[in-house]
Amino acid sequence: MEILRDTNFDFLGKKWPFIILSLVLMAVGLISLWVKGGPRYGIDFKGGSLIRLKFNEPPRIDQIRATVSKVVPGGVNVQNFTDPASQNEVIIGTELKDERSLDTSQRAILEALESRFGKNAFTVRSREVVGPKVGADLRNQAIKATLYALAGMLVYIAFRFEWIYGAAAVIAVFHDTIITIGLFSVFNEEISLTVIAALLTLVGYSMNDTIVIFDRIRENLKILRREPLESLMNKSVNQTLSRTVLTSGLTFLTCISLFLFGGAVLHGFAFALVCGILVGTYSSVFIASPIVLFWQNYKEGRKRTQPPPAPAVKPAPARPAAKKTSSKVTR
Repeated sequence: MEILRDTNFDFLGKKWPFIILSLVLMAVGLISLWVKGGPRYGIDFKGGSLIRLKFNEPPRIDQIRATVSKVVPGGVNVQNFTDPASQNEVIIGTELKDERSLDTSQRAILEALESRFGKNAFTVRSREVVGPKVGADLRNQAIKATLYALAGMLVYIAFRFEWIYGAAAVIAVFHDTIITIGLFSVFNEEISLTVIAALLTLVGYSMNDTIVIFDRIRENLKILRREPLESLMNKSVNQTLSRTVLTSGLTFLTCISLFLFGGAVLHGFAFALVCGILVGTYSSVFIASPIVLFWQNYKEGRKRTQPPPAPAVKPAPARPAAKKTSSKVTR
């Protein structure tokens, strides 16, 4: 199925505005991370307690937050569910440094809420406890998983194509990840285990889109040998444009639906996918492909500037030895 046929857009000719946009987004995200002292990690990575409650009446989030803050030191996060299936439900997350006091804090929270709203005003749906050490281990394992995924993809693409294609694809994925994490910092979103799952999904999604374009470039290099490289790459992107619009567009609509109607639990996951799909789709065209083009032009420029090799001097052929002539004297 093709919705765009015989297109002839000059994608690589318009690469600089998108490259500048990427640099601006990365700079804003990194500055935000530096000002805020790093990403805002959730309970999964910092350690703390998570309680899910269902109230008999619509809960007052500000009253719940004020009541919990009186009995629990540190940060308190209270979120309600917007979907009708989880009506009147809230999640209370608390950050605690001391692992021994996590279970005690949950009992204190429930007692404070019972005294404030009544003993039968709510029911406990679930309770979770994550220690600080476990949270730190999960954070390190998440970073390692992302780096291992990138390293494995670099080796695979370098083996199937050339090393520059693998390097370009990994740089584009790094670009997508840094911008997405930066947007999390700018909008003060939490990074949890579900967000890490979304980032790994984004890594595979963006890499797959890049490989499709690179594979078409490789096929066209065998067919259009005399075509200039930039024109050939533009043709390859246009030939895969219909596939990119269909896959990215449908996935984006699904993620937007999760973001708008998925509720508090899927909010971070959907936000990461929405940002990642937008950034990952244009990075395959305007980041990965220009890197390959810059490198190939650099190689061609070096070949033209190098002096031609001096012709080999052939040794002069040896002269044949003169024949000795003997003269007979006749008397």
